[in-house]
Amino acid sequence: MLGLLINQKELKELEYLLKREMEEILHDFGDKRIDHLVKRAMEERYKLLFQLFKRVASPGECMKYMRTVKTLKSSDI
Repeated sequence: MLGLLINQKELKELEYLLKREMEEILHDFGDKRIDHLVKRAMEERYKLLFQLFKRVASPGECMKYMRTVKTLKSSDI
């Protein structure tokens, strides 16, 4: 296990970066031109980013980025 000490400003920046990256991935899931294998890698990356996000964000913020089974099926992953 590792620990990390950050101040409030760094925390907000980390939240912002994670949100921006997750939003970009969510947007790309809807692109039909992206190959199935690439989408699978994107899904793994999204899961990792979301795990990090859960550690720094409020539960309400996490709900906005939580993917549902319906969302996963409709994105043709």
